[in-house]
Amino acid sequence: MPPICPSDLAALHQLIIACGDYACQQSHESFQVFEKGVDDYVTTVDQLLDQKLLAGMQAIFPADGIITEENRATAEQFRRSDGQGLTPGGHRTLWFVDPIDGTDDFIQGRDHYSVMVGRVVDGSPEAGWIYAPVSQRLVWGGPGWGLFEQTGGGEPQPLVPKEPTFDPSQGWSMVIGDKDKRRFGDAIAQSCPGVQFLSLGSFGLKVLAVITGQAGIYIYLNGRVKLWDTTGPLALAKAAGLVCCDLAGQPIQFTEPEVAPSTLIHQQPIVVGWPSYVEALRSPLGAIAAAIGLPR
Repeated sequence: MPPICPSDLAALHQLIIACGDYACQQSHESFQVFEKGVDDYVTTVDQLLDQKLLAGMQAIFPADGIITEENRATAEQFRRSDGQGLTPGGHRTLWFVDPIDGTDDFIQGRDHYSVMVGRVVDGSPEAGWIYAPVSQRLVWGGPGWGLFEQTGGGEPQPLVPKEPTFDPSQGWSMVIGDKDKRRFGDAIAQSCPGVQFLSLGSFGLKVLAVITGQAGIYIYLNGRVKLWDTTGPLALAKAAGLVCCDLAGQPIQFTEPEVAPSTLIHQQPIVVGWPSYVEALRSPLGAIAAAIGLPR
């Protein structure tokens, strides 16, 4: 069953699509780019959409905590929960919002960016939304709810996950980010015969590539991904039946100490994949990461 009522769901979809379409329009206009950190950028479009999404979601879900990437004050709502699953602000439910996931692609005029929203209840991702403005494709769902998609304002349709066959003797695909490919790609190619690398800008679109069978597994090892990057996509991955774990096989956590409270960065390396891929590849990938050294 849907975790929110139909009217709230419709309002949320309208908000996400409007913000994504605005980003797509502005990608062809002039905007300012600022450096937040090393290889970490934000644009004036990110900042404006962050404000719109925060205000809109606070109006739809006034009892919940809304945490957005570009409003650092909202991150104060993330705290170690008490014994009843409540944060000090009293929220059992937290929403994590990324106004533009894949900002580098947005800045460079490429297609692979998205608007992402994820819902965490009692420390577990319950639902997610990914909207790819260039293709006008909205995907949403979660565990116990299912997966759905809508393209170009058409009617919602079930999204059927597709598991690609894992045959090491044939070519098979792994999703990997550019930074991880530069650091680990050669060693992975030597250790894993037949691997072909697929890279997309947005974390969410990378996960969708695995859900839809473009690849069998996605690894993220560079130690910078935050809750607004992961919550929505991993809720969708779980709904699809994918394994979401670290290199030791432990489930990805959304609470302290596995998430740094000051930055909301995951402390675990992230593996998202179909069970057959994860079973075959997790140990050799762990050995490669240990030999080369995971960044901290």
